[in-house]
Amino acid sequence: MIFRRLLFLLAGATALAVSAGIVVVALAFALYALAEPYVGRAGAAGIVALAAALLIGVLGFVLAMSGRRPARKPKPGEPDTITDRIFDFVRSKPVSSIAVAVAVGVLAVRNPGYLGSLIRAFVEGREGPRGRRR
Repeated sequence: MIFRRLLFLLAGATALAVSAGIVVVALAFALYALAEPYVGRAGAAGIVALAAALLIGVLGFVLAMSGRRPARKPKPGEPDTITDRIFDFVRSKPVSSIAVAVAVGVLAVRNPGYLGSLIRAFVEGREGPRGRRR
């Protein structure tokens, strides 16, 4: 049953792709026929190529922008980057920062795997009040 649905889905996608290709070719011929009396054969071919390049560029830009995640806006007073968070912590708690630096040094010497875990935990951040990650 699932295999049959998959085959129908693939057949439908193929038919849609072929139809879109036919439409694009028909539009290219129409554009060529429209431009050919004004600019000649070579000019009409150039116009069709330019139109195809613009279509590909716009489509590529739209697809590239749709794949990006929206930028997270920091709350007022919240540090923007990881380095800002580190410097804010060091400024607010210098003694604790020294103790943490010594502890990290000891752990790094004894077991380098702990250092990777610590860095990963610090970079990923803490969970917010609603259980979401920042």
